[in-house]
Amino acid sequence: MECKIKNDIGTIFINEDVMMKVAGYAALECYGIVAMCAKRATDGLVEWLGRENLSKGVQIRNVGNCLDVDLFIVVEYGVSIAEVCKNIVDTVRYKLENMTGVKVRKVNVNVEGVRI
Repeated sequence: MECKIKNDIGTIFINEDVMMKVAGYAALECYGIVAMCAKRATDGLVEWLGRENLSKGVQIRNVGNCLDVDLFIVVEYGVSIAEVCKNIVDTVRYKLENMTGVKVRKVNVNVEGVRI
């Protein structure tokens, strides 16, 4: 899936991997997040991912002209999970909309674990 943006000058195509990496880096900038993780549906195991595999902790769906973003994260022990998630939602939405020009409809944050 790639996003298509049309303007007066022409058409811009943005690859899905680019949008996933933008969302992953934006999430990791937020205070309280320790890691991104990927959940494999086949066995339910959670993998911890480094910065090079950010796109595996992010899922993007194209809904009309908007995006739905799912993030799978691990948070730091002792922080307010609700505040961390709110900060992640705001940051990811802002970065995606300003860097790619695509509207974000929803950002869903799935907290997969807490790390001390």
